[in-house]
Amino acid sequence: MTEDFHRPTRFPTERFEAYQGGDDPAEIMRVAHDSARALIDRAKHESDDAVIERLIAYTDTNGVDALAELWARSSPTTLPGALWRIYLVRALIRQDAAGVSQLFQRGTEVLRTIDAAVAGAAIPTGPAEIVALADEILRGAFRGDFAIALDRAAAFCRVTGAGATSVADDQEGHNPERSSELTRRALRLSTTAQELTACARLWRSDSLE
Repeated sequence: MTEDFHRPTRFPTERFEAYQGGDDPAEIMRVAHDSARALIDRAKHESDDAVIERLIAYTDTNGVDALAELWARSSPTTLPGALWRIYLVRALIRQDAAGVSQLFQRGTEVLRTIDAAVAGAAIPTGPAEIVALADEILRGAFRGDFAIALDRAAAFCRVTGAGATSVADDQEGHNPERSSELTRRALRLSTTAQELTACARLWRSDSLE
C-alpha cells in the first residue's frame, strides 16, 4: 500500500544513524519494536490531550518517511508493523480526502457486511467525515483498545477496497488505465486489511510483539 502515498519529508541520515545502529538488521528491528512499544506505553499513561494530538498529527509535519525509517521494514504482524499501517491509512486519507471518501462511500453501497459500521465513519461520508475517521482511529490506538483501532482500520480498508473495485468495474470500458490503478489499490487495501485483522487477533492474545 506504500505506493499510494506522497512522502514529503526525508528523515536526515545523520539523525537516523543515532537510532539505526548501523546496518545491523537485528539492531534495526530491536529499535523498531522498542520505539513502537514505548510510544504505545507513553500514550496509554499520558494525561495531556495535546501530547496525544501531536502524536496523531506527527506525519503532517514530518511526513511518513520519519516513521518509515523506524517501522516500514518490520513484519506486518508486529507492533511496529501495525502502527506503521495505521499511520499509512491516515496518510492515505489525508492525502486525498475527497477521492478516498468517494471510494469509501461507494464501498458502503456495494459491500454487504458490517464493515462500514465497524469503521465508524459518518454516513454519507464526505471528505470531512473521512478525515475525522482517520484521526479517530489513531486516537483510539493511543487512548482506547488497540485491537479495536486495528479492527476499525481493517474495516476501513475493506470498505474502501470494495469501493475501488466497484469504481474500477465502471471505468473498465472507457478508461482501462484508471480501472487498473483502482484494481491495484483495492488489492493493496485488501492485503492491509488482512494484516491489521491478524494484528488485532495477536494483540487480544497478548502476542503482538
